[in-house]
Formats: sequence, structure tokens, C-alpha cells
Amino acid sequence: MPPMTDSRNGSTKPPAASGSAGSYTIDVANFARRLKEFYNHWNKHKSDLWSSSDSIVIATPPPSEDIRYLKSSALHVWLFGYEFPEAIMVFMNKKIHFLCSPKKAGVLETVKKSAKEAVNVDVVIHVKQKNDDAAALIDGLLQDVQSENESEKSIVGHIQKEEPEGKLLEIWAEKLAGSSLQLADITNGFSELFAVKDASELNCVRKAAYLTSTVMKNFVVPKLEQTIDEEKKVSHSSLMEETEKAIQDPIKLKVKLKADNVDICYPPILQSGGKFDLRPSASCNDDNLYYESASVILCALGARYGSYCANIARSFLIDANSNQSKAYEVLLKAQNAAISALKPGNMLSSVYRAAVSVVDSEAPELLPHLSKTAGTGIGLEFRESGLTLNTRNARTVSPGMVFNVSLGFQNLQSQTKNPKTEIFSLLLADTVIMASEKRPEVLTSTCSKAVKDVAYSFAEDAEELPKVKTKATTIAEAVLSKASLRSDKQNLSKEELRRQHQAKLAQQKNEETARRLAGVGSISGNYRGPVKASSEMNTYKNVSDIPFSKELMIQVDQKNEAVLFPIYGCMVPFHVSTIKSVTSNQDNRTSTVRIIFNVPGTPFSPHDANSLKHQGAIYLKEITFRSKDPRHSSEVVQLIKTLRRQVTSRESERAERATLVTQEKLQLAGTRMKPTRLMDLSIRPAFPGRGRKLTGTLEAHINGFRYSTSKIDERVEIMYGNIKHAFFQPAEREMITLLHFRLHNHIMVGNRKTLDIQFYVEVMDVVQTIGGGRRSALDPDEIEEEQRERDRKNKINMDFQNFVNKVHDHWGQQQFRDLDLEFDQPLRELGFHGVPHKASSFIVPSSSCLVELIETPPLVITLGEIEIVNLERVGLGQKSFDMAIVFKDFSKDVFRIDSIPSSSLDGVKEWLDTTDIKYYESRLNLNWRPILKTIIDDPEKFIEDGGWEFLNLEGSDSETDGSQESDQGYAPSEMEVESESEEDASESESLVESEDDEEEEDDDGDSEEDKGKTWEELEREATRADRERGDESDSEEERKWRKAKALGKSRIPDRRDAKGNPPKRPKLR
Repeated sequence: MPPMTDSRNGSTKPPAASGSAGSYTIDVANFARRLKEFYNHWNKHKSDLWSSSDSIVIATPPPSEDIRYLKSSALHVWLFGYEFPEAIMVFMNKKIHFLCSPKKAGVLETVKKSAKEAVNVDVVIHVKQKNDDAAALIDGLLQDVQSENESEKSIVGHIQKEEPEGKLLEIWAEKLAGSSLQLADITNGFSELFAVKDASELNCVRKAAYLTSTVMKNFVVPKLEQTIDEEKKVSHSSLMEETEKAIQDPIKLKVKLKADNVDICYPPILQSGGKFDLRPSASCNDDNLYYESASVILCALGARYGSYCANIARSFLIDANSNQSKAYEVLLKAQNAAISALKPGNMLSSVYRAAVSVVDSEAPELLPHLSKTAGTGIGLEFRESGLTLNTRNARTVSPGMVFNVSLGFQNLQSQTKNPKTEIFSLLLADTVIMASEKRPEVLTSTCSKAVKDVAYSFAEDAEELPKVKTKATTIAEAVLSKASLRSDKQNLSKEELRRQHQAKLAQQKNEETARRLAGVGSISGNYRGPVKASSEMNTYKNVSDIPFSKELMIQVDQKNEAVLFPIYGCMVPFHVSTIKSVTSNQDNRTSTVRIIFNVPGTPFSPHDANSLKHQGAIYLKEITFRSKDPRHSSEVVQLIKTLRRQVTSRESERAERATLVTQEKLQLAGTRMKPTRLMDLSIRPAFPGRGRKLTGTLEAHINGFRYSTSKIDERVEIMYGNIKHAFFQPAEREMITLLHFRLHNHIMVGNRKTLDIQFYVEVMDVVQTIGGGRRSALDPDEIEEEQRERDRKNKINMDFQNFVNKVHDHWGQQQFRDLDLEFDQPLRELGFHGVPHKASSFIVPSSSCLVELIETPPLVITLGEIEIVNLERVGLGQKSFDMAIVFKDFSKDVFRIDSIPSSSLDGVKEWLDTTDIKYYESRLNLNWRPILKTIIDDPEKFIEDGGWEFLNLEGSDSETDGSQESDQGYAPSEMEVESESEEDASESESLVESEDDEEEEDDDGDSEEDKGKTWEELEREATRADRERGDESDSEEERKWRKAKALGKSRIPDRRDAKGNPPKRPKLR
């Protein structure tokens, strides 16, 4: 039976019934096993750890409201599963004495038989009545202890640091001190006994750690983010109380642990505002949470399950400066080094030395501020004495030990003028177990401590704009806010900062590209060798295997994939793959069947393995048969076509599978770990076959996913190690909620090879109203139907979210840490419309990719694989622009996203700048294939010419190009033509002049005469000037078209050039 813990102080509840103790029972098998272990340890280490004690006395004090950790209480829980307050135990070689109340005595009666069988000792129970001071019982007990030992002065072991509390223990301590017994401290013996945990103890620690990390991840972090986002004033003490309630009510966090078995290790600690105390005994003050720029928030909490402790601590950085970021990165490396040093056989001192070594090499100036220990052992006690991770502890690490690895920096200087941020501290703590001889397992790793997950950037340019108080936002909102409405001065400063950042990125990108090109002799993609040819086509091994036929007519042998033709009175077999095409033609009462064969050397029929092997063979090119049975001819033709299609499909699938990478075998979850399931999912790409597509179930097993339907052959397995990106996109404005996986290597879905696989559920049913009439918005049926749709969508989104959370927890295990797996969620706030393939779609960035997952084929572009982005057709008058994405692998084609609305330009540029992607802008679309070919052919010349700076054409042409296209795309309405014709004429005049300014300086003097020219004359002059420069573009023609239409011309202007040829779209060569 699990221990019943008190809801406040963590002490286990004493039995409340007499006799058999009612609902309280002791696990006698567990008691016997641990009692035997205790006696064996005592006898084996009697002299070195147990102070040569002949008997051991343990006295537990009365219950207390304070949280305290006593070895006497720990021994009770370890042996019995309960604590017996105000009780005395005496362990001797032949007897075990208990002095307790009648209720406790009733419970202890059940262990007499087990104790006798386990260690051959008799259990003697002394019952203390309610009004009895037990002095007589104590005298008899001490006399029995003295009489059992043969030596004149018997040594009695006790826990020296535990002071007697209550009347019973005070009398006991007084009489024990007055006796002739010699007292010795046995604390080290219990420390060693409790250090190594068995399987059931480790299970309790795991559950406590799971609860601890879940509270931190799913309650504390969202609570802090909400408080900062809404700019609330919340005190540390109130946050502490809410966190404590969350720990003691795990069901609200969907943690399936009984609240009776759960408690806190200590009151949760939340600190900010420059006042920090890294000790677990620290308390929260009533100051409000401070989250202004350059502030640090510390949070530490611990939970207990079955009296076994687990601990976690995290530091959260708000708009951290360079000093804070560097200190955190060093602390994170130091803690990881300390955890890695926890290996069986290593001394505990090596753990702290590993942390010191990292700090000394990375930032020696921080060494004086480092905590003096790297943590302690943890279990029934929060800090197990004897297992402190400091430089003096020579004990060795053993499998089964559990540690609270805790490191921190105290009172660092952040170099700010704000007194609440001038001094800061950092703390990281995790619960780590040595479950086996392998590397340590971090139980609290599900709550990330990576810099990207604990560092928040809310303020924008606080140093330059101190008067602007920004609201705390998420990362997506921070990017969006830079493109939101601001003053003109702020907009200018943002654009200038963006240009400066892009200039730095350009230098870094050119250096990176130069290093990559210099380090690789030739640039090429992932080369795949030639596909192995199919085995030699053999229809029949012997002539006797050819089926006998009485009639000479065309036959199809589907079993051997052969077609038998009657030639000169013999049935000659041909493998169906040798047939190129077969046709039939009916004329009156006869039918003609024409068969064309694959002949090597002809167009579209290259030499295969068989033709190269039999180079002297004679091939049949074509054969024609005439039949008087049209029905048989049609059947034969249909059978040949069907068989040929099946064989071609099979060979194609075989060729696809030959290029696949062999995956590891899926390890199914057993009874200990039930697989996490998500039901009623559809899959894309769908399994082949006709008919209604079946939904299936996605299961998360030990090392991969399995999707299966009710059909046996419809099954897909995705290994975790093959997942490159995982996405979860809930339905917001879409009709589906989906999980999408981009893989490293192709897998087969049916007979199709794919790198992208998606599982989805339609959140709304397509319904067509019978009758076709519009229903009122106030119609109760309509309102009810909409509510049902909302509930269905929310339920599906929640089911997906729960599945993702459980998989995340599984991926947090040590074995998957190197895979760096997590479900990424696209940020709709940063999305924009565009045409990545054939249709317009909504493209959404995520933290690591640019994706579009609703339409098919899906779009998944890894940001880390992008070299540069070129924004093309960017101009003041353009309604849309294009995005050309150049990959680091120059052998890949440039990916284009066309027709992005110009209103999204600022948001796209801000997103690219925020994700450190260098972008360029151009007026025209570039022909990228020759550009990349030039780079691949001569990378040295590309580097010498400045790398990608050839794209930076805006600098020299910004003035002329800006004036050239200033009015491009502007089309006045018919009502504005008369009033603004003169202004338009003057603008057109300046357009012509600015373009001819570099070539003809004398044109400036003719500007006065040009004012009297008609619109047609100005247009012709502008077109002529463009033609002479060779810069005429389709956008210029569009401008003429729009202005001609605005002026009400009845004739469409001729778009041909001077030679009568239609205009061509220019390309940059």
C-alpha cells in the first residue's frame, strides 16, 4: 500500500485504528526485505559506519506543522511505509522493542512473523497508555538492552543531531543519559543505508520528478508569461501559494497521481528585483514580481511522492544584457558538465570539480560567485548527509543513487543603473538518478533550460527609446510589433537598425560562404548512385513450362507475367515488360491487334542490362495479328494492358525501395509503457487504392510512431531518429487539425516514396443546406449548430495537444536528447499569402522553418538551409512581389514564392531580419540557374568579386530607380483625370528628365518647353528613352495600360516595339 502522507508537513500519517489498524496495513514482504538489508548492513559495516554499536535506538518526535527531515522518520517510512510519531524503537541482535500507543501497537503486531523469518529476531511491543508517562516501561527496556550485551559497557547507537521533543522522548533521553550505556552517533550508517535506492524507491522518485517538472513547465512558466504579458502586479508570496496548491492538486495539471501521496518538499521559491537567496530554506517576500528590462526571475520548487523528494530550479532572463546571457550560458555548461561527471566509480568530489573547471575556462571572473557545492543526494530526505557534491567528499557514485544537482551564481553585477537589476543571481537544479551503469538520467529535463526557452525578449530598443514602454509579448508578437503603427521617427530608426543588421549579416554571410566554398572542392547535392537494374527477365526456365494450347491464339499468362504469341505455328513467350504498347482496331467483322516492343537504341528506349549482355541478339520491333473474334481481341488487349500496368507499378516501387535508407526496427511499448494514441486520423499522402479511405490510429511507441488502419497492409512506421521536423497546427481558420513530419530519409506509404507525411482530422463537416435559403443569424438551430462546431474543434485541438504533450515528455528522455526533437507550431501572426506551387496559399513561419501544410504538396523549408533570400519585383507601385530562396546547397534549384502582396513586405523583411537571414531587393526577376552555375563553376571568382554583394544593386541606382517607379502602378479614377492631369504631366516630365539626366545634361534647359506637351507625346518619349537604355520592363507597360485606361482611351495602345515585335519580359543576364 502506498504511504499516506500528511498534506502539510510531509510526515506520513500515523495509524488511526487499533488492532489491525483498519485501513492501514504494512507491506510485510517489503518490511522483511528491508529489515534484512538493514541488519546485513549493520553487521557488515558495524565498526566503520555504525560506531561499533551493540544496539540501535530510534526515537521519533510528535507531529509538527513545520516541514522537517529526520532520519528517524525516514527509517519508519523506509521500513513500514508510515511514520509512527512519538514512538521508540530499539534494535538488538535477538529482539526488536517497540514502545508506542495502543493504536500503533495494533499495526505493528502484523510484523512479528516477518521479522522472525527474515532476521530471526523477536518483536516485543510495549504499550504506553494515555495517562502513563512510560517511565517504568523505559526502565525495563533499558535493563533488557543492558542484559543482552555481554560487555560491561554496552554501546548504543543513536542519531545525535535529533533533539528530544515531547514528554515521552525527554524522559527517554534523561534515563538513557543516566544509564551506564555508552552512546555513539550512527548518522553515517543511515546515510549509507538510504543512499542506494531499490526499484520501488526509484519509481517514487520518478513520479515526484514528473510532478515537479510538470508544475514548473505547465503552471509556473505559463503563469509568469501571463503575468508579464498582461503587466499584472503579483507578489512573490501569492505566486508561491498558487504554486504550492498546484503541487498538492496534481489532477488539475492532468498528472495522474493521488493527492494523498503528494506533498511539497519546501515552500516554492520565487525571487526577482535584485533580492536573491539561493538556499532551499529561503522564503518568498511580499514584493511584486519584477520583470522590467535586464531583470532575472528565479523559481525553485520541489515535490514529494510517497515521501521521496525531487527538485527543480530555473532562471528566467527578461531582455538580458550581455553579462547576464554570458553568465547563464556558462552556468548551463557547468551544470551539464557536473551531470556528465556522475558516473559509477567516480568520486563525488569530481562532480563539483567538473563544474569549477568549466567556469574557470569560460569565465574565471565568475568563479568567486559560484555556489560552494554542486548539490546533494536526495530521497527520503531533501538533503542526504554524506552525499554532498563538494571538493572534499571522497565517496563514489553507485547505481541507484539520486542527486539534486544544483549550481548557481550569487550576487553578480549586470552593469545597469537600475538598483533592482544591478545585482542578479542565477540558479539551475535538476533531479538526476543513476539507474544503471550507463550515463545519468535527468528526470526533470522535460522542463527545458536551454537559452532559447528561458530568455525572453520583450522590450524594443529600450536604450534608444527609453520613454516608450513596451508591453510584454511573445516572440511572434515582438516581431509583429516592429511593423505596427509607430511614429515616423521610430519607423526611421527601425529601418536604420534593420539596415545596419543586414549589413552585418551580409559580411558574415559572405565570409561563411567563402569558407564553405573554399573547404569543398566541388559543390554538389546528395548524390545517389544508379538504381540497380532489375533481375534478368525470365518467363519460363524450360520449354516444358510453357502452357499447352490447342488453338493458336494470343494468350496471357498472368502467373508468369508473359504473353504468348503464335508465330509460325509455335507459341512464343514474351515477358510483358518487353511490350511497349498494344492497340486493337476493328474493321467490319475482323479485328487487328498491333503490338510494339521495346527495342534497345531507339529514342526513349535506352540500353538496359539485358541488351548490353546480349549485344548480338536480334529484336522484334512490331507484330500484328488479325482475328475474326473481336471479343477475344478486346479481352487480350485489356489483359495485356492490365498486366503491363501491374508489372510496371511493381518494378517502379521496387526501384523506389532500392533507394531507401534502412531504418531501425520499431520497439513496441509493452505493458509497462502503454502507447500514446490518437484516433480517427487521415493520412497524407493517402494509401493507394480505390474506394473510401479509412481512418487510422497513430501510436507513439518507444522509438517511433506507428500509423495503421483496419486493413493489414495499410501501416506506416516513423522512427524518431528519422524525424527532421515535427509540426502541430491546430485548426484556427482552417478546416483541419494536423501533425506533420518532415523526414531525413524517404519512407514508403503504400507504393509511394515520400519525405513528408501528415496526419489530420477535419474539424468541420461539409454540410449543404437543403432548400438553399439563407438562414437567419439569430436562428436557434443555426446558433446551436455553430456551437457544436466550436465544441468539436476545441475538443479535437485539445486531443492533439494532449498527444503532443505526452510525446514531448517521452522525447525529453536522455536517449532522445541528441535528436533535439520537439513539435514546432507555426506562428500565424507572421504569415503571408503567396504562390509556392500553383495555387495561392497562406505561408506561415515557425521557429525553425517556413511552412504551408494545408495544401498539397506541402511546403517545408528549413531556415538553417537558406543561404540568402532575394525579394524580387519590389517597387513602390507594385501590388505584389516575389521571394527567391537560395539554398546553401547550390545544386538545388532556387525556390520561388510568387505574388506576395506588397502589404506584407515590411512584415516579411522584419521576420527575415529577426531570424538572421540576409535578404536583398531587386526590381526584376533574376534568372537563377545561370547565376548558380557560374558560382559552382568558378567559386574563387565569386569570392573575389565580393560574394553576394552583386545583388546589392540598390545603392547606386536608388535615386534614379526610385524616381523612375515613383508613380508606377498609380491609376487615377475618371473623376480625377481633369483635375490632376497637369500634375501627372509634370510628374511624367520629371520621370523623363531623371532617366536622361546621366546621358544628356542639356535636357535640363528644355524642361520649360516640355510642359506644353500632350500626354501621348510624354509617353512616347518615356518609352523611347527606356528602349534606348534597354530597361523597358513589363511594369512600365502595365503603367501605360493603366493610365491609358484612366484617360478613357477607346483604343488599346499598341504594345509592340519599333520593329513590330511583341514586348519581351527582360531578364538579368
